Amino acid sequence: MPAKSLNYFDYLKAAFHRRWPVPGLGPLPVNYMALGAFGVLSLANPGFLFIGAAAELIYLFSLASNQRFQKVLQGEALQDKQQSWEAEIEAALARLSTASQARFSYLLTQCRQILGIGEAMGDRDLMGMSQMRTGGLNQLLWIFLRLLASREVLEQNLSRVDPAALEKEVQQLEKRLEKAEEGSALARSLGGSLDILTKRLENLERAKESMTVIDAEIERIQHQVVLIREESAVTGKAEILSSRLDAVSGALADTNRWMEQNATIFGELGADPLGSTPRNLPTLPHAADET
Repeated sequence: MPAKSLNYFDYLKAAFHRRWPVPGLGPLPVNYMALGAFGVLSLANPGFLFIGAAAELIYLFSLASNQRFQKVLQGEALQDKQQSWEAEIEAALARLSTASQARFSYLLTQCRQILGIGEAMGDRDLMGMSQMRTGGLNQLLWIFLRLLASREVLEQNLSRVDPAALEKEVQQLEKRLEKAEEGSALARSLGGSLDILTKRLENLERAKESMTVIDAEIERIQHQVVLIREESAVTGKAEILSSRLDAVSGALADTNRWMEQNATIFGELGADPLGSTPRNLPTLPHAADET
């Protein structure tokens, strides 16, 4: 499946700029060179302009309509998408702690082993096998990385706040507000500060709750992937692998739903820096190879 949908204009454009390998010289812009040659010849005889234009049109439309050429371009687009995703994975991983990187690497290893087990089954009826590489397991890895990144942001926010000191400051403001004249400038100022601190306390509590849910989601994904690998290896049955992959899709839907429901909270706290899961992911990433 191509990384993006290429139209006929894309094929024409690629045909025009295509470089072709020439023995001893490497890839050269043959089309540019041919156009230049016809341009030079036209100085001696203008008729070469018409010959060159006709030859160029035949070249472009015949090459752009060639199915083999189109498949080559689709493969290159898919490879570009793969490299782009892997670069994004590597960049996201580089920002995580060593412990989080190790957790992702472990899950990645499990996913690769699942693919190896599925391929060893050699069951042509297992339609989900090719889709696994562009769907379930890749998206699961992305969501897992998303959870790890969100967890670290929440952890950093929690470490910078002293709940006891914040609550004490709220109590002091409440006492000062009680003594202030109602409707005065001082009362408005104290009330505004109190609202801000109250909001900070609420965010702190939400961050703690989110941390608890994220930890549970991370553990659930880890256990689920290990279960898929173990059951697939023990039973050796394609239908077991297929049913467990359906369970992965359900887990992804639940996790995505929870994160979208809490998108406002995450935004206020600066969490979920990776955003939603990308669509049509290519093969499993090469990032964070197990050592």
